[in-house]
Amino acid sequence: MSSASEPRWRRLEPDARREQILVCAIRLFGERPYPSVSTTDIAGEAGVARGLINHYFGTKRDLYLEVVRRMVTIPSSAPQTAHPGTLEERIDASVSWFLDRVLRHSKTWLVAVGGVGHDADVERILAEADEYAADRVLEFVGLTEVHEHREQLRAMVRAYAAMVKAAGREWVMGNHLSRDQVHLLLSHTLLTLVRDTFPQVRAR
Repeated sequence: MSSASEPRWRRLEPDARREQILVCAIRLFGERPYPSVSTTDIAGEAGVARGLINHYFGTKRDLYLEVVRRMVTIPSSAPQTAHPGTLEERIDASVSWFLDRVLRHSKTWLVAVGGVGHDADVERILAEADEYAADRVLEFVGLTEVHEHREQLRAMVRAYAAMVKAAGREWVMGNHLSRDQVHLLLSHTLLTLVRDTFPQVRAR
């Protein structure tokens, strides 16, 4: 029996059970507005007692913030450093990975990057994700140990991240950009930053 067909009520290790609840929450928060999703709904979807949601995540809001964090934060398994090949090939793989990730949970990703009103906690998570992404990109291009002009480089990566979100929205919402066009935009822009812009900043 595959894992997809196994009953949700089977005994799981704590990390696996927590992940199961989180996956169900990601799906529900993407399908329905935040106020219409209850912890009872999430527990029913995950096949667990509602108390387990409180045990692993706290309140519904705490769980929602964890969903936002999962949607916007680059995980350690991302291909930025693991994928071999030329710089162009690594950038291509990274952009493909990102677009696959967005497509897998497109509705929830839109909710996460859009926030819920003016929510200070969501804004903090988004800002933390951008800061982490800035360091990951500099690591990806071999500038981890660079200190001179580092904050300027990180600011440029954060600006690129804002464009990534905007381009992702254009694609997911079906406005004017196809996936191939978004891929071209993101990969070429990042390559230009790495090959042309970063060296000029460091040289000044």
